[in-house]
Parts: sequence; C-alpha cells; structure tokens
Amino acid sequence: MTKTIKWGILSSAKIAENSMVPAIHSASNSELHAVASASGKAAETAASWKAETSYDSYEALLQDETIDAVYIPLPNALHKEWAIKAMHHGKHVLLEKPAAVTSEDIQEIREAGKETGMTWMEAFMYQFHPQHAFVKEQISQNVIGDVRRIRASFSFNLDLDSSNIRLDPELGGGSLYDVGCYCVHVSRFLLDAEPTHVFSDGRYKDGVDISSTALLTFDEADAVLDCSFQESPLNRYEVVGTKGRIEVPFAFRPDQNPNDGLGEVFVKGEDGAVTKHETFAADQFTLQIEHFSQCLLDGTAPSYTPESTHNNMKVIEALYTSQQQSSM
Repeated sequence: MTKTIKWGILSSAKIAENSMVPAIHSASNSELHAVASASGKAAETAASWKAETSYDSYEALLQDETIDAVYIPLPNALHKEWAIKAMHHGKHVLLEKPAAVTSEDIQEIREAGKETGMTWMEAFMYQFHPQHAFVKEQISQNVIGDVRRIRASFSFNLDLDSSNIRLDPELGGGSLYDVGCYCVHVSRFLLDAEPTHVFSDGRYKDGVDISSTALLTFDEADAVLDCSFQESPLNRYEVVGTKGRIEVPFAFRPDQNPNDGLGEVFVKGEDGAVTKHETFAADQFTLQIEHFSQCLLDGTAPSYTPESTHNNMKVIEALYTSQQQSSM
C-alpha cells in the first residue's frame, strides 16, 4: 500500500511556488509528481519546482492516472470549474481559498465530491498552526472568562493600478474574498458557531472592494473584522473575554514574524499584564499538506469540512450583500 500521495498542481501561481511546493517536498507523506501551466513554460516550471513531469494544459494533467490529488491555486472564479473536473477525473482536491465565489458554486463542488467519492478541502492553511490550538485551549479552560468579542485584521499594500488578479471582478477579486475570508473564518473557528446577523461596508475601485470592514453578531459574542489592499501589512486577531484577552500578532502568516517566523500568543489579565507568552515553531503549509494527505491514505475525512467551507462563503456573501445595501 502506498505511503505517499502523488500531487499535481494546476498553474504556476506564486502561492504554489513560494509556499505549497516547499510544503509538498517537506511533507513526510507527499511527493510532487506534476505541474500544469498554460503559460507555455510548464517544463521550465516543473524543473524549477523539482516535479517529475509537466503538462501544457490542465486537462492533460488530470488525465495522468498516477496523480492522487491536485492543488488548485487558479483565480477564484475558476475554482469551481477545475475542482469539479478534477474530481470527475478521480483526483482528490486541495482548493485554494476562497473555494469559490458563491455558496451556490460551493454546493456544486460538494455535490461533485459526493457523486465521485473524491475528498476535497479548502486550503485555509493557518488553522493547522499549533498557536490556534493553544488559543482554543485557553478559551475552553475559561482563562479569559466568557468570550465577548473577537477583533481580526488582515491587510497589505497592493499596487491598485496593476493588473493583479485580486483587482479583477471577473476573476473573483476583492479584499474580502482574498484576505477578509480569513477574518470571517477565524471568528467562526474560535467561537465554534455561526453568526446570526452581519453588517459590512467597503471602499471600491473598478468593481472590487479594496478595503472592507464588518461586524458579525453571534449569540454570545461579536466579531469586528477589517481587511485591505491599501494598508501596511497586518495579520492578527484578539479574543476579548470577561476576565482578560488573548492576542495573536501574526495569526495568519506567522512566517512574517521578524521573531524567527514564530507563532506567538499573548494572554493578558484584566489589568492588561501578560500572564502567558507562548511561541510555536511550525510550517502551517506543510502541516496542512500532511493532514490532507494522511486523510487520503487513511480514508478519513479532513478536520475542515465542506459544510464549514459552505458556511464561511454564506457569511462572505451576506457581507457583500450588506455592502451593496449600504451604498448611497
């Protein structure tokens, strides 16, 4: 019985090159078999990424029967099409976030998974980092009392005059889709709940939100979220309780922490003094690949479910609807 999963990658996207390719190579149960690129440089990319073979079309890669699973980092609007095609070719799918641009699209992906028997998961890599398990442990042990508020931010500076796909409404561009989705996800993840009401507003350029602010109301807590393409880099969250707070300064990209790329968690008491400071060394991309690959080898379901992916997109859709309704 095979002990490793053979991976294929659809496209030569930077997220694949910088993060997922090294993760596959470092994972104990995975190997990079092939890459497909429509740019005409598939062979060059495969050599650079140390993949065994290359294909000049996505369809050709999907026809390779030796590939067990594919990672899809295509533009957001193309996720549904190629995820469904991949599963109908007998491939399991790790789908870059957001899994699609509407909840209806995600439901179609879910149905394809059920029809084909293939496993798929949205690639919210951050949740596999051990710093978040520590945070959830502190919450469950009532260290900060009852959680009343979550604040989450994810932003960076993007050239708004560039041809970046994040700025193309036809390809699923927008800050809420790109980085705000993490803020939505972490609020649901930490509270183990779904919001009952949402409100959002955004700043737009050429049909996409370049900044968004949102309020999610849960039964016992609120989440205040913000994301942007026009602010200095920030990726953090704070959990506020009745007896203290927890701060995670590099929540979604701990590798950007100047302190050796460590995950860090600060627990503070009511007086604001730090009562615990823990650091965590881990590669969340590798942990994600190892988790998904092991699920395929064991025939078990990933910890992050299609249902949760569907629910995350329903919240994002509601936030965009709120923005449309709030515009003058």
